[in-house]
Amino acid sequence: MPARTGKEFIDRLNSSEREVYIHGEKVTRNLADHPAFRGLVRSYAELYDMQHDDELRATMTYPSPTTGEPVGRSFLQPRTHDELRSRRDMMKTWADHSMGMLGRTGDYLNSSLMAMAAAADWFGQVDPQFARNIVSYYEHVRENDLLLTHTLINPQANRAKATHEQADPFLAAGIVKETDNGIVVRGARMLATLGGIADEIMVFPSTVLRADPKDEPYSYAFAVPCDIPGLRFLCRESYDYGRSHFDHPLGSRFDEIDAVAIFDDVEVPYERCFMIRHPELLTRGRLYSETGALVHMTHQVVVKDLAKTEFMLGLMCKIADAIQIDGFQHVQEKIAQVIIALETLKGLLRAGEADAEVNQWGIMTPAWDPLNVCRNWYPRIYPEFVRSVWQLAASGLFGLPTEKDVFGEAAEDVERYLQAANIGGKERVRLFRLAWDAAVSAFAGRQEAYEFFFFGDPVRMAGALMYSYDRRPYMDRIDAFLHRDDEGS
Repeated sequence: MPARTGKEFIDRLNSSEREVYIHGEKVTRNLADHPAFRGLVRSYAELYDMQHDDELRATMTYPSPTTGEPVGRSFLQPRTHDELRSRRDMMKTWADHSMGMLGRTGDYLNSSLMAMAAAADWFGQVDPQFARNIVSYYEHVRENDLLLTHTLINPQANRAKATHEQADPFLAAGIVKETDNGIVVRGARMLATLGGIADEIMVFPSTVLRADPKDEPYSYAFAVPCDIPGLRFLCRESYDYGRSHFDHPLGSRFDEIDAVAIFDDVEVPYERCFMIRHPELLTRGRLYSETGALVHMTHQVVVKDLAKTEFMLGLMCKIADAIQIDGFQHVQEKIAQVIIALETLKGLLRAGEADAEVNQWGIMTPAWDPLNVCRNWYPRIYPEFVRSVWQLAASGLFGLPTEKDVFGEAAEDVERYLQAANIGGKERVRLFRLAWDAAVSAFAGRQEAYEFFFFGDPVRMAGALMYSYDRRPYMDRIDAFLHRDDEGS
């Protein structure tokens, strides 16, 4: 099946039988129509439909290497700078559609998978079958245009102890046993965003896995369908409250529900395994860095961040224009801060692409340092955007009536008393409800926290940045200066 349509995505999800728990309810069928998922599913369906838009088809798809049929461009394994940029254009088109509010669109894990498939020999160093498995899985996902989720994090029980030292050895998902057909997995994994509605889940090693033989049961990389027997998802509450797009313009469309993935003796076939045991290879994120997957995932995230920053800039400027505060210097300073951030993102993204090189696996790969700086810096600057929206909108964020009042019996009062300098009351409420959903609502709070922890603990990330960055030339320059006078002696 080539690049699918939104209807095909919805029909596949509704026909799937799985085990999802949300709001005290067990949902097994027709997830696409469930109130907690309906708005999000429709938004993802719109993304898939963009692949068939006459004006966007060339941007969003490319001919499959095996069938010649159009498949999603995020699966493209770039060999040239032009192909790398074409991937970015596709990713930006999707990111713009959600204003950067969807963090787990298909292109995120598609980017990871395409890089891993190119680096099949990395998996093959343990067993040639693992190399064949990752390539086969990549082709399966590409040709069926599947939506993936993933999970890397163990439950937060006792962080002072290693995984194998926990009171329950299968609190974190681990290998119970190996059979003639594969492995049996028991336990839980955290933060499977989209877990309820994705087609498949990639279960990969934790980035804090230790190179300890005792952690072998927790050392693995595999993927299974989300409706495989024994797998269930325990979801957080939905921030789509079933209200209109007017009342909750972002939450009603883009709330990617997070879930705990629980494996109740799930049987994973060997053909779906890409690594079994070998913690010495899977420790400290080696899989992601050594295959190039991390760079390409980060490339997608920086593109998403670019779209999100453009949205925040547009929103702040609309607020300032509506109530005529853009003449105040402190307002100008806040808007300038977002402009500076936007241009910084553009520059770092451009540097990453311009300095891209073919990696050892034959894939054109962005330069890591600019993207690594982005992923460390953006979680720290995004909360400033949120607070700037608070300060610009101020009291206007409170006392906002809902759609039923705006267009109901209170319409006259809304139009008269909630008007702005250059827009009527109804349009002002519409704009400020968007500001509320971007900066104040539960949806907004989740966005801010999610950005902060997108790639993990910011302190650990900063340490990784420092140690991975080549600082020696700058240290040598200091040494040379300190001994400059020695040259003439």
